[in-house]
Amino acid sequence: MFLLNTHPDHRSPLDLIDADTLGLEASEGVERHLRYRDNNAETPLVSLPGLAAATGVAAIHVKDEGQRLGLGSFKALGGAYAVIRLVLEEATARLGQVVEMERLHSPAVRQIAQGMTFACATDGNHGRSVAQGAQLVGARSAIFVHAGVSDERVAAIARFGAEMIRVDGSYDDSVKEATRISEERGWTIVSDTSWPGYERIPGLVMQGYTALIREALRQIPEPPSHVFVQAGVGGIAAAVAGHLAIAFGERRPLFIVVDPARAACLFETARAGHPVVVPHGEPTIMAMLECYEPSRIAWRILSRAADAFMTVDEEDAVSVMRRLADPAAGDPAIVSGESGGVGLAGFLRAAASSEMKAALSMGPQSRILVISTEGATDAGRYRELVGVSPTEVLSRGAA
Repeated sequence: MFLLNTHPDHRSPLDLIDADTLGLEASEGVERHLRYRDNNAETPLVSLPGLAAATGVAAIHVKDEGQRLGLGSFKALGGAYAVIRLVLEEATARLGQVVEMERLHSPAVRQIAQGMTFACATDGNHGRSVAQGAQLVGARSAIFVHAGVSDERVAAIARFGAEMIRVDGSYDDSVKEATRISEERGWTIVSDTSWPGYERIPGLVMQGYTALIREALRQIPEPPSHVFVQAGVGGIAAAVAGHLAIAFGERRPLFIVVDPARAACLFETARAGHPVVVPHGEPTIMAMLECYEPSRIAWRILSRAADAFMTVDEEDAVSVMRRLADPAAGDPAIVSGESGGVGLAGFLRAAASSEMKAALSMGPQSRILVISTEGATDAGRYRELVGVSPTEVLSRGAA
C-alpha cells in the first residue's frame, strides 16, 4: 500500500516545541553528551553502488546502526540518553546548581540516582537502552515485555540488571501495564511513544536519535534526494524527518515512512488524517515495529515532514535481510535484523513500481538514504531467516 501525504499540515513548519526538540542546537547537545559515553563511535554509512545500479538510481547509502554503543540498535541513542538527562535534571533540582554530564558519576549524583527507578515497555531494543542507562547511573530499571518478545532479547536486557516483567498480550498492552504499575510505585516511565499529557520524555528519546542523522549528513558525499525510514510508533521516523526539515528547509529530501503491513498504524493514521489504533491481527516478523497505535508527537511531526507513507509485507522484510547478507557485486555485506532493513525494503518496493517511482519523482539522479536500525539482536532468529549466522555474513566482506 502507498499514499502521498495529503494532510493540511503537510510541509508546514514544525510546532515550536518539536523544532526545539529536534533542532540543530539540541542535536549538538546530544553529540556532546555522547562524548562522555563508553563505546561511543560514529556508526558507518555504507554505500551500495551495485544495488544502486540494479535499481536505476544514482546512489544508495545505508546508515548501519548494528554496532551503536555496543547495543546493536539505534535505540541505544534514545532510552539511555533520556535516563541520563532525567538524572542530571533531578540532581540539578536537589543540589540547587546546574549539574552537567561531567559530574554524572560523582558521589552526590550517584546517590540521587540510586533512589530512582526507570521503567518502560519494549519489543526489545528500547528496553535494553533504558536498562543500560539506568545501570550507567546506578539507578534501578523495570522493563515490561509482551508475549512476543523472544527469550534471547529478554536475556539481553536482563544482563544490565533490569527487573523483567512479562505481560500477556501485545506491545500496546505492555505500555498500559508499565504505566499503571509505575504510577502505583512512583517509578519514572521512559517511553518511546507518547500520549495526551505525556510528551516530554518521549521527546527526549527522539532527541537522542538525532545524533545518527547528523552523523549521516556529515558522512554522505551529497545530500540525499529520498529518505526511507521504517516506523513502529514513529519515533525514529519523526526524529529523522523533523531534523531534516529543520536542516534543509524547503530543500529537504522527500521522506517516506515505511510500516509493516500487519502493524500499519502510521499508514492508517495518514489515511485517516488523525491518530488511529489498528486492530491486532497475525504478528509480524518485523518484531521491533509491531505497534498498533502511533506516538502522538511522532504523528504531529510526520503530518508535516513526511511526504508519503507505505507498507511492506513479511516476505519483503526477509528478502532484504538476505539481500544485505548476500549483496550485489561490489557491495559490502550488512547484518540487518528483522526490522533493520525495512526502510530499504520500502525503497525496493517503490523502485519496482512505475506508479510509485513517478509519484516520488525517483529516477537515475536519485540519491537514496536508509537506516539499518538494528543488527542481529536475536542471532538465532537471524540464522533461521537468513540461513547463515551473523558472524558468517560479516566474514564475507565485499561480494
